[in-house]
Amino acid sequence: MALPPDLPMAQKRTFTLRSLRGQLTLWFSGLSLLTLLCVGLYVGRLATQQMAASAGAAVHAMALTAADLLGAGLREREMDIVLLSQAPHFTRGDLTHPDLLLSLLRRRALREEFAWLGVVDPQGNVVQAVDGLLQGQSVAQRPWFIAARSGVYAGDVHEALLLEKMLPKPPDGEPLRFIDFAAPIFDHSGELVGVVGAHIHWHWVTQTVQAAFDQRARDSGAEILITNAQGVVLYPQKMTHQAQLPAELRTGRNQRTTQVRWDDGLDYLASVVAVDSRTSRNLGWSIVVRQPLHQALEPAHAMRNQLLALGLLAALAFGGVALHLARSFSRPIEQLAEAAHRIERGDSEAEFPAKGQLMEVEQLSQSLRSMTRTLLAHERELEAVNQSLEAQVLERTEALEVANRELEHLATHDPLTGVRNRRHFDGKLAECFAASRRTTLGFAVLLVDADHFKKINDTHGHPAGDAVLQALARLLNDAVRSVDFVARYGGEEFAVLLPHTADGDTALVVAEKIRSAIAHAPFPGPGQVTVSIGASVWQPSDSGAEAVVQRADAALYQAKAAGRNRAVLSPQA
Repeated sequence: MALPPDLPMAQKRTFTLRSLRGQLTLWFSGLSLLTLLCVGLYVGRLATQQMAASAGAAVHAMALTAADLLGAGLREREMDIVLLSQAPHFTRGDLTHPDLLLSLLRRRALREEFAWLGVVDPQGNVVQAVDGLLQGQSVAQRPWFIAARSGVYAGDVHEALLLEKMLPKPPDGEPLRFIDFAAPIFDHSGELVGVVGAHIHWHWVTQTVQAAFDQRARDSGAEILITNAQGVVLYPQKMTHQAQLPAELRTGRNQRTTQVRWDDGLDYLASVVAVDSRTSRNLGWSIVVRQPLHQALEPAHAMRNQLLALGLLAALAFGGVALHLARSFSRPIEQLAEAAHRIERGDSEAEFPAKGQLMEVEQLSQSLRSMTRTLLAHERELEAVNQSLEAQVLERTEALEVANRELEHLATHDPLTGVRNRRHFDGKLAECFAASRRTTLGFAVLLVDADHFKKINDTHGHPAGDAVLQALARLLNDAVRSVDFVARYGGEEFAVLLPHTADGDTALVVAEKIRSAIAHAPFPGPGQVTVSIGASVWQPSDSGAEAVVQRADAALYQAKAAGRNRAVLSPQA
C-alpha cells in the first residue's frame, strides 16, 4: 500500500539505538570514553610510580646526607679528644698545670657543643674542668672513665644527673642528654697518668642531622629520626622510647626507600641508613627519613584526577563528533532502506538517494566482496611467510645462544683443565674482597703447586704432564664445596678461593684435605704426585685483595722450602 503523498520522508526518520545512526553514535562515544579513561588511568599510574620513585630517591638521599654528616661529626669530636690526650703538656703527667685548662677552654670555645671537658686522675677524681664543673668530684664509676683507662671511648646518648643540675635548661624544655668521648693520657714511659673526657650536648647531634633537611622537605611532611642499634627511636623527643622501627626496616641498616606501615597506622616512604662514624666504638645509630605516602603521591593523584576529568570532557566532545559522523554515514543507507521499504509496499514513487550517493552504496557491497577475497589471499601468503621467518629466527636465535655460551665458557675457563682461568679468578677475588670489607665475613685463598712438575714433563713427556694437570683439576673440584672457586693460576699452579672462611684453621683443614686426596690418588704417567699448598685468610687491615694472595704465595714458598708435600698457613696479624 502506498504512503500518503503528502507525508514527508524526513518524518519517518527516528533516532533509536537499534538504528545504524544510534549504533554508530553509541560505539564511537563508548569506545572513545573507554580509551581515554584507560589512557588517563595508565598515565596516572605511571605518574604515581615515577613520583613515588622520585620521592623515594629524595628520602634516601636525605638519609644518606644526614648519616654522612653525623658520622663525620662524631669522628671529628672523637679526634678532638684523642689529640688533647696526646698533647705534650698532657702527657707530661702534671694534670694540675694551667696549660691543660687553657687547652680545654680553647677547645670548648671552638666547639660550643662540648657541655663539659675535664681531666681525671687515674683514681677517677676530676682534677680540672671547664667552668669548674664536677671539679674535685669522683667519676670513678662512670662507664666512660672505666673504659677510657684502656683505650679511646665513645658512648651512647644518656642523661647526666649531676651536670643537669649545673647547666641551664634548654629553651625547648627537653631534658638534657649527652654523648661521651674519652681517651687515656699516657706519659712517655707508657704509664697511665689520667683520662681526658667530654660530654657533648645531644642537641648538637639533632642539629647536625637537621642540617640535611631543607624547607621543602619539611613542607612535604618528611621527618628525620635517629634510632639506636635495637631500633628504638632516640630523636625526635616526642617519639623517644615510645616508638620503634617497623619490622621491615629493622632487617637491614642500609635500605633504599620502601613503603611501610608505621605503628600509627599510616603508610610512609621510609629509608634507613646506618651512621658510619668510624669511631672507636660503633654506636649502632641509624638515620631514618620518612614521608607520609599520601603527601608524597599527592601531586601524582592530582594529575591523575585532572587527566580523568580531561578524558571525560574529551569523550563528550567525541560523542558529539560521532553523532555528526553517524548521521552523515547513515543518511544514504537510511534513504536506500526507506526507498526499498516504499517499493516493498508498492510505492512506485519511492525516492532513491541522490545518484552519487546511490552509486557509493551500490559499489560498497561489490568493493567489500572483492576486498575480502583479496585480503584472504594476502593473509594466507603472509601466514606462510611469517611461519618461514619465525622458523629462521628461532633457528638463528638458538645458534646464537649456543655460540654465546661457548664464548663465555672460553673467556672464563682454562681450555686444558676445564676449571676457571686466572682472569676469572681475579674477578672473583675482587668480589670476595669487596664483600668482606662490607660484611667482615672474610675469605681464604689456597695456592696449590705440583711438586717436581718439570721432572714429570721431562721424564714422561708433555702429554703426560697435561694429563696430570687435568687430574689435579678434577681432584681439586671434588675436594672443595660447591660454593668454593677453583682456577688454574698459571702453569702447574692452581688457586682455590674459599668464601666465608675467616678462620685460618678451617682454611688449613681444607688445604690438608686437598693435599691428602692428591697424595693418595693415582696419576697417569708418574703414578703418584704430591702438591705443596700455601694458605692465607683475609684480614681487615688488608689494603687490597693482592695482599691475601701474596701471603698465600709466601706460605707456598715456605711449604716448598720445608720439603714439599705439605700445607702451610701464613701468619695472621
